[in-house]
Amino acid sequence: MNIFIQILLNSLETGGIYALASLGIILIYRTSNTQNYAQGSLSMFNAFITTFILIKTGLPVWLVAILGMFCAFFVGVLVDRIVISRTLKMHSVSKQIITLGLIMIFLGIAPMIFGTDPLQFPRFLYGSHSVLGATISYNAIVNISVGIIIMLVLFFMLQKSKWGLSVRATASNDVVARMMGIPTPLITMASWAIAAALGTLAALMLAPTTSVNLSMMDGVQVIALLSCVLGGFQTFYGPVVAAYIIGTVSNLISYYVSSTWSDSILYLLILALILFRPNGLFGKKIVKKV
Repeated sequence: MNIFIQILLNSLETGGIYALASLGIILIYRTSNTQNYAQGSLSMFNAFITTFILIKTGLPVWLVAILGMFCAFFVGVLVDRIVISRTLKMHSVSKQIITLGLIMIFLGIAPMIFGTDPLQFPRFLYGSHSVLGATISYNAIVNISVGIIIMLVLFFMLQKSKWGLSVRATASNDVVARMMGIPTPLITMASWAIAAALGTLAALMLAPTTSVNLSMMDGVQVIALLSCVLGGFQTFYGPVVAAYIIGTVSNLISYYVSSTWSDSILYLLILALILFRPNGLFGKKIVKKV
């Protein structure tokens, strides 16, 4: 029982990392009809920026993380203004190819600026606490709490704020939203900026367990995309819930079945679910009347 609780606690942390990345992807998809394959590389680049600030300034880790998210916000705005805003009339597939090009850009720029050696980003807190016989680090508690709070705030804003109404209107029908006076280019820009900040936070949560390197977010990018597919691209909350499900199931399979084949088994299970639920667990079939 203690082991099971330990797995659940670990899954909350890893699932939160996947959820933050998937929420960024779905925000961009719903507002600009673009599957952002560069979410991982953009997060990696901003993690390098944040770690560089930490090394040069010596400021507290939590303050540097906030500064890093502000920098990521600015980088997201630049990406939208320089690249994405020029693709409004392009087909969605062309936009996806452009995000693949962004991966190469960030993978090329990062070592030119920060070097090829991995950087170390410390934990926010050290120490651990016992919960029902299982052990959870204070850093994991911070990661879990901050991730959940940020996502709840975003969901509240999406439902209750004027910005959220504009986002939902843009996601529903971009053309009609523009006719109603909603500045959809600004909504798209804000989505890219917020997605960059969310991805950066996910990268900083992951960094202490590995390092800040060029491939640190590759696995997270894959799982985040799978979460969007499993949860459904038609909702904002679906991919987040699916991310926690994938994180939990992956850890359970790894311990109780096989750590070697855990990824393969997980992908097969997701494929089987998609065969029965093509629109995802929370997605809805869109019917267009002629």
